[in-house]
Amino acid sequence: MMQLRQLDMKRITEEERRMASIAARKEEERKRESHRQTLLKEKKRLTIGNIARQWEIQQNQIALEASLNKDKENEPCQINGSAAYVFPEESRSLDTILSSAVQGLSVLESHLVEVEGDTLGLYGAGALECLDRNWSVQTAGIIATVSFMFIEFDEIVQVLAKLKTKFPNCVHLKFKETNLVALQQFNALAEMHRMEQLTVDPQGNPVVNFTLWKYYILFRLNHFNLQKINGEKVTENDIVKAERLFGILAYVASSELPHYRMLSLFGESRRKQFHYLLEGKGKKSGIGSEESSDNRRSGGESTARATLNYMTKDFHMEKLEEIKERKTFCQTYVENLVKEAADINMKNESLQKLWPQLFIELVRDAVLEIRNKNSYMKLCLQRITEQKQYYKEVLCAKKRPNAA
Repeated sequence: MMQLRQLDMKRITEEERRMASIAARKEEERKRESHRQTLLKEKKRLTIGNIARQWEIQQNQIALEASLNKDKENEPCQINGSAAYVFPEESRSLDTILSSAVQGLSVLESHLVEVEGDTLGLYGAGALECLDRNWSVQTAGIIATVSFMFIEFDEIVQVLAKLKTKFPNCVHLKFKETNLVALQQFNALAEMHRMEQLTVDPQGNPVVNFTLWKYYILFRLNHFNLQKINGEKVTENDIVKAERLFGILAYVASSELPHYRMLSLFGESRRKQFHYLLEGKGKKSGIGSEESSDNRRSGGESTARATLNYMTKDFHMEKLEEIKERKTFCQTYVENLVKEAADINMKNESLQKLWPQLFIELVRDAVLEIRNKNSYMKLCLQRITEQKQYYKEVLCAKKRPNAA
């Protein structure tokens, strides 16, 4: 009320007007900011709901295709029965959106990237593209936790190298709805340079149903010296039990792997050490236990454990295709060599059969040619003259500037 002169029988001063105006502006800004935050939260909620719905549809399609491939038409298809990702604050408007057709959902974002405190949240496979952006040093430095949701683990594996480069202080990884289904998938996490905590949510990660999954993580990622798994503190007894359960696995893996493949896993500084392991000398001299303790103290990965790696489905298919191409090339190459050797052998056999008669004919022609000494001398001189004349013409042709 800009024209008000008195309030409660007191005259309003200009200073009071100015302060009131400032307070009104601040209140208006607060309301706008509150409204903006509400809109952002609503958008985030709708986006995550859309991502969850698309993820559920994708998993159902995969399950249906797997069921059809097994030719079980007469049996009920085992569709992934996990419910869509539901938030307690879901409103009627969101329920209406989620129950509509997939085409209607496409207008919403298919992925989400958010930084909240020291946590980077990645929702949907498209969110992994954010790792290619130029992050500020300050923002990248404060990220200590990275959370993955509604992303295939095989796709996450492909960006682990970027993750440890972009966020050097990241020590905690979270996985929810990432299709962690096998223990060997945890081998891929060894690429990280540092890790103190690991959280694998039971939702969308069947691997947590395995009784020994935590012990396998402690065994395979022993060089990280993990402090917590799913919020539970790791004890020394857990580490000892993990080593007792899976210690032989590293030995078996390194024993079965070809020598050249094992050497290709390490640099020159560790090849000599690995030779001892391959030859069984490490066990006799106690190198294995010393290596394990030293690696754990220094943060280095055990040479034997490094043989336990993980290949994604796409990478595995590429390797199979590469092996197939090499096999085809080698087979064709060997077939050509065999054919060439057979031709040479056949020619040699033919020569052996024809050579006696051929030799007689050569000797007869030579004797007939030199039988008349004078005629033979004239023939030789004629050949020399013709040859000399030929070389002379060639030399003259080269000296001419416009010679064709």
